[in-house]
Amino acid sequence: MKPLKNKLIRLVKRPVGFPSQDTWEYDFETIDELCDGEIIIQNLYISLDPAMRGWMNEVKSYIKPIEIGDVMRAGSIGKIIYSKNKLFKEGDFVSGWGGVQKYCRTNSKSVIKIKAEINDLPKHLGSLGMTGMTAYFGILEVAKIRQGETVLVSAAAGSVGSIAGQIAKIKGCKVIGIAGGKGKCDYVKNELGFDGCIDYKNESVTRSIRRECPEGIDVFFDNVGGTILDSALIFINRNARVVVCGAISQYNSTSIVGPKNYLSLLVNRAQMIGMVVFDFKERYQHAYEEIIRWTESGKLKSKEDIYFGLDNFYNVFQKLFNGNKQGKLILKV
Repeated sequence: MKPLKNKLIRLVKRPVGFPSQDTWEYDFETIDELCDGEIIIQNLYISLDPAMRGWMNEVKSYIKPIEIGDVMRAGSIGKIIYSKNKLFKEGDFVSGWGGVQKYCRTNSKSVIKIKAEINDLPKHLGSLGMTGMTAYFGILEVAKIRQGETVLVSAAAGSVGSIAGQIAKIKGCKVIGIAGGKGKCDYVKNELGFDGCIDYKNESVTRSIRRECPEGIDVFFDNVGGTILDSALIFINRNARVVVCGAISQYNSTSIVGPKNYLSLLVNRAQMIGMVVFDFKERYQHAYEEIIRWTESGKLKSKEDIYFGLDNFYNVFQKLFNGNKQGKLILKV
């Protein structure tokens, strides 16, 4: 094989608070050999997710932290350009944990083959990837939504929240979103079909939940935490389910703020349940097929917010936390 010059981004220190640009360093390496069973993938698209912030912390979690000096962990979609693995051939598109780099040398255990036209590849990081799986299992299996229930979704214009809310609508629920700014709220209501949307940047979340959910909340699908979670807890109904899918308001905090209104869980015999999508990996295929059906029938829409170039990684990473994105955030290599 022809030697490849790989450009990559390494984690070089553990951030405190919001990561500064020197949390990472650009590096180069030469890939000039391939062992039996291995493949080399040219990464085409890299997924940027809020969970990346947690993976940098050296604490107990659902996945081991990224080691200092390692390539920054990230999901990816790519094309096999060299193969010594009988299960894969050159030209195959695959998804996996390719990291923030141009090329990835790996084995078949860490990737899955995908069938898609090149223009549809980003969806396999969004609605047809981990994002879609998280929304699907979070709203159906963890929240256990039922027809006619009122579902409140925070970060409703984001990658997971937008899909979770649409699935709840498909299943016959009343769905109210929470998002930041008129543009995002209009998108949630007019494009995604939510019944209403609360603009947390320009109105009182507590008063607005009372207005939009006059009969209370049966399910709160939370991606934010903090004060928004506290406001939602005021209005939960008896036997409500609060799904902790994420807590983006807390990821860069040096002092985590827990819910003050947690006694509402006791009074209402409610549940607050954490979820990690990896727990459902044996059933990804079923979810994938159902999401495709909903997409092809026009019942479910997704948006990919795509930016270009590894050199742009830090600028794009910041968009995860400053609100300057809509839908699934992706870096095109």
